[in-house]
Amino acid sequence: MRPSTLRALNRAAELTRQNRLTEAMLIAEPVILAADFYEGEEIKAWLVSHVADFTRENRKGTD
Repeated sequence: MRPSTLRALNRAAELTRQNRLTEAMLIAEPVILAADFYEGEEIKAWLVSHVADFTRENRKGTD
Protein backbone atom coordinates (compact mmCIF):
# COMPACT_ATOMS: atom_id res chain seq x y z
CA MET A 1 0.00 0.00 0.00
CA ARG A 2 1.31 3.44 -0.84
CA PRO A 3 2.33 5.58 2.14
CA SER A 4 -0.14 8.29 1.07
CA THR A 5 -2.97 5.75 1.13
CA LEU A 6 -2.02 4.60 4.61
CA ARG A 7 -1.84 8.21 5.84
CA ALA A 8 -5.32 8.89 4.43
CA LEU A 9 -6.79 5.80 6.10
CA ASN A 10 -5.19 6.64 9.44
CA ARG A 11 -6.48 10.22 9.21
CA ALA A 12 -9.97 8.95 8.33
CA ALA A 13 -9.88 6.68 11.39
CA GLU A 14 -8.85 9.61 13.57
CA LEU A 15 -11.66 11.80 12.23
CA THR A 16 -14.19 9.00 12.68
CA ARG A 17 -13.23 8.65 16.34
CA GLN A 18 -13.89 12.40 16.66
CA ASN A 19 -17.41 11.90 15.19
CA ARG A 20 -16.37 13.72 12.00
CA LEU A 21 -17.57 11.03 9.59
CA THR A 22 -18.24 13.36 6.66
CA GLU A 23 -14.68 14.67 6.73
CA ALA A 24 -13.35 11.14 7.12
CA MET A 25 -15.22 10.02 4.03
CA LEU A 26 -14.00 13.03 2.05
CA ILE A 27 -10.44 11.93 2.77
CA ALA A 28 -10.79 8.15 2.42
CA GLU A 29 -13.19 7.78 -0.51
CA PRO A 30 -10.99 9.24 -3.28
CA VAL A 31 -8.03 7.14 -2.12
CA ILE A 32 -10.11 3.98 -2.08
CA LEU A 33 -11.65 4.69 -5.47
CA ALA A 34 -8.25 5.41 -7.05
CA ALA A 35 -6.71 2.16 -5.82
CA ASP A 36 -5.93 -0.55 -8.32
CA PHE A 37 -7.01 -4.14 -7.67
CA TYR A 38 -3.96 -5.05 -5.59
CA GLU A 39 -3.98 -1.92 -3.46
CA GLY A 40 -7.75 -2.33 -3.05
CA GLU A 41 -7.13 -5.78 -1.58
CA GLU A 42 -4.53 -4.31 0.78
CA ILE A 43 -6.99 -1.59 1.81
CA LYS A 44 -9.68 -4.18 2.55
CA ALA A 45 -7.26 -6.21 4.67
CA TRP A 46 -6.11 -3.06 6.51
CA LEU A 47 -9.70 -2.04 7.24
CA VAL A 48 -10.55 -5.47 8.63
CA SER A 49 -7.40 -5.46 10.77
CA HIS A 50 -7.95 -1.91 12.02
CA VAL A 51 -11.69 -1.77 12.65
CA ALA A 52 -11.00 -0.80 16.26
CA ASP A 53 -9.13 2.28 15.01
CA PHE A 54 -12.44 3.56 13.67
CA THR A 55 -14.56 2.69 16.68
CA ARG A 56 -12.54 3.28 19.83
CA GLU A 57 -12.67 6.52 21.72
CA ASN A 58 -9.92 9.04 21.11
CA ARG A 59 -8.29 9.31 24.53
CA LYS A 60 -5.64 11.96 24.94
CA GLY A 61 -2.35 10.60 26.17
CA THR A 62 -3.07 6.98 25.26
CA ASP A 63 -2.85 7.08 21.44
